[in-house]
Parts: sequence; structure tokens; C-alpha cells
Amino acid sequence: MVKFGTGGWRSIIGEDFTKANVCLVAQSIANIMINEDVVEKGFVIGYDRRFLSDKASKWFSEVLAANGIKVSYIDRFVPTPIVMYQAKEMGCIYSACITASHNPSDYNGIKVFIEGGRDADEVITEKIEEQMPAIKESDIKSLDFDKAVENGQVVIINPMNAFVDSVIALLDMDAIKQANLRVLIDPMFGVAKNALQTVLITGRCDVDVINDGENPGFGGMMPSPSAATLYQLKHLVVHGGYDVGIGTDGDADRIGIIDEKGNFVHPNEILILLYYYLLKYKKQTGSVVRNIATTHTLDKIAADNGQKSFEVPVGFKHISSQMEADDSLLGGESSGGLTLRGHVKGKDSVFAASLLVEMIAVTGKKISELLKEIYDIYGYTYTAEGDCTFKADQKAVIYNKIYVDKSLPEFSYEIEKVSYADGLKVYFKNGGWMIARFSGTEPLLRIFSEMENQTVAESIVNQMKQFLAL
Repeated sequence: MVKFGTGGWRSIIGEDFTKANVCLVAQSIANIMINEDVVEKGFVIGYDRRFLSDKASKWFSEVLAANGIKVSYIDRFVPTPIVMYQAKEMGCIYSACITASHNPSDYNGIKVFIEGGRDADEVITEKIEEQMPAIKESDIKSLDFDKAVENGQVVIINPMNAFVDSVIALLDMDAIKQANLRVLIDPMFGVAKNALQTVLITGRCDVDVINDGENPGFGGMMPSPSAATLYQLKHLVVHGGYDVGIGTDGDADRIGIIDEKGNFVHPNEILILLYYYLLKYKKQTGSVVRNIATTHTLDKIAADNGQKSFEVPVGFKHISSQMEADDSLLGGESSGGLTLRGHVKGKDSVFAASLLVEMIAVTGKKISELLKEIYDIYGYTYTAEGDCTFKADQKAVIYNKIYVDKSLPEFSYEIEKVSYADGLKVYFKNGGWMIARFSGTEPLLRIFSEMENQTVAESIVNQMKQFLAL
């Protein structure tokens, strides 16, 4: 079964992620492109380092080529943002990357992008899904990959240099070159190293890398940069005297940061650091877009600088759409994905990490010092997180309790309002909040809370867990 979520289609390899289903998705997209008369726009496809990604990208290309669609094929593993960048540059209406992003190693999937190189919205993914039931196995066309290359239906490309140059063009490289910074990168056996290392070495940074190379098991961990998974980076940054440690997820669209003291910098803090830096130090202007599970401190920074802030549902497609509508300066989410005006319309850890290095260079301040500066102005907040697994027969019970009965625990804090626009979100009168929503990419219920300190935030999360018997 193929079902798209907030970040594309992802399934367990050998169960739903099969050659048959990859080709089914490709034929569905080919049908849509033919029906919409956009075949001449072509199609860009890339892949990450996961098991079967390289082969699946060829299966996908073979179907498109057989349907008369010219495929620009990136013939090496690359960050997802490079695929988005190339699709935007070529004016493609549709493009894709074979990846399951930060999911466990037994998953793979497909991210589909639309015009401008941004994540496909529900209208497009539902359209793809609606095509599938009518497609028989005999309807799926295929042209051998090598033959497709020979006849020009598949063209091999490598947009790495153009992408890196586009990132460098957005940075203050002179400031970075003068700062003599030491940077440690942990790509988590993903695809970020080549592009990120090239940008930073161009800035004359002293760069070292850990956890690189072919490892389809990702070293036994989820390729998702978090306080738990970046434990090695935390110790090595302090031991080696690095200015910053940078972790990136499997397809290089999410970022995790370790400061000079070895502290994990929460993705919410990365967002407030960059937005504050761009407004206060770079003197730029523009609104900020965040999803419902992301820190409200961004709202305070925006208001203090005469800018607007927007809250949107989870899924980066909502962030990029709102950014485009308001020409926003920055958009991001608490899971570590962000982008900025003038760059790709999707998450990019390469540019985000490079901009953080620029921030250290331009301000002359350590990350911990800049965070203290921000908290001294806007007050400290802490985000607690709880991912809850459940058995298949529990989901309906949890769903009914949250969305049908709309019952809540007896919180100790007065509630200002409750929203069910995307999951359950409780807004407290003290400015804090709690959210509970089903993941769009994994079988999990995610619970977040932002309050004035760690103890309170974690107590809110635990109270919700107990209420739902999780």
C-alpha cells in the first residue's frame, strides 16, 4: 500500500517499499504529467545512501522514460536540497528523491516535489494516490535504464557545484574566512558531508568529519540528529576544542547542533538564533513561519522587531507555501528543518549549518553566548518531547479520546484556547502550550510542550501520556 504522509511516502523495505510500488508511483506521476501536458518540462530525480535507493531511482527513471518523459538523473547520492535546487533551476513541475529521510534503516521512500522545487502538497499526493487503483501491472511501462541513457531519455547530471555556489553566494564568506573556525561534522552516515564540507573549507574553516561512509544500517541508530544520537559529537566537540558540532540527518534536510561546551542546541533554539541574528546583526527584515509544534519565542522576536509571525500545520509544504505568500525571511520546524528567503523552498541542513557558522564568525560570539543574549531579552523557555508508540488496536481508542470526545487532563495551568486544526494543541494563558498529534511519517503519537522551565514542560508531557495510558 502506498500512502503519502507529511514528508512523502515511507514504508518498510520488502513490505510496501518494493520495486512494484516504486514503479506504480512513477507511472501515476507519469500519467499526471501527461494529463497536465507538462511532459516537456522534464523530471529531476536523486537518491540518498539508503539500501536500494540507487536501484529504486533507476526503476523510477525507467518508467518515466518509457512514458516519454525526459529524466535528469543525478548519478550519485546527494542531499535532498540539491534535488530541490536543481528542479527549481530547470523549471520542472515535478521531481523526486528516493529517501526515507530520518526514519530507521529498514525504511525507504519517495519525496515528491512540485513547481519551484518545494514539497508536494496534499492536493498533489492525493492525486497520485487516486491514480493507483486503476493502474494494472500491464499498464506500467518501462525502458531499460542504459537504453534510456543511450537514446537521451535519461540524462546524467551532477548539480553539486552549482548548488554549493548558490549557498556560498548567500553567505558572508569574508567574515567566515577571517574567523579561523574549527568545525566537526557528523553526517550520521548520510549525504551531507560533500556539500557542507566544501562550503566550509571554501570559508577556510578547519573541518573534521565523523560517521561517514557507506553504512545502510546508519551505525545502528536512526539517522536523526538529536541529543541522544549525537552523543559522540558532543564529547568530541569539547575534547577537540571545536567551535561547533554539526549533525545532519539521512538526506541532509534536518540539522542538529552541539555548541562549544558540548550542549545539544535544540532545533527551536537554532531557529531563534538564526532569526535573531538575521534581524539584529544582519539588519534584514521579514516575517517568520513556524509549525504548530515549534517555539513561540519566534513570535516574540518577530513582534519586537515589527515583523509578523505565522503558525501553520506540520509538514514543510505548509511552511514553504506561507513563506512564498508573505515573502518571509525564515521558516522552520522544531524537528530541525528550516530554510530562508532566496534559497530552496524546502528544508536544507547544508545552508542552515553554513549560516550558523557565519553567525559565529560575524558576531564574534559563541553559540552559548548568543543564546544567553536572546533569553535575557525574551525570557527562557524549554521544550519537552515525548514520542509514544502504540499497538494497532490502540490507535482508534487514542484517536476517539483526543478528537471525538475532546477530553483533556486536569492541567494545573489555566487554558486560553484549544485548537484541533492539526492534532490537539492547548494554549495556556501563561504563554506555554502542549500539542499531541499522530506522526505523518511513523506509527507514533508525538507530544510536545513548551513552558518556562524543564520540570514544568516535562510534567505536562507526562500528564498527557498518563491521560492517554501511553
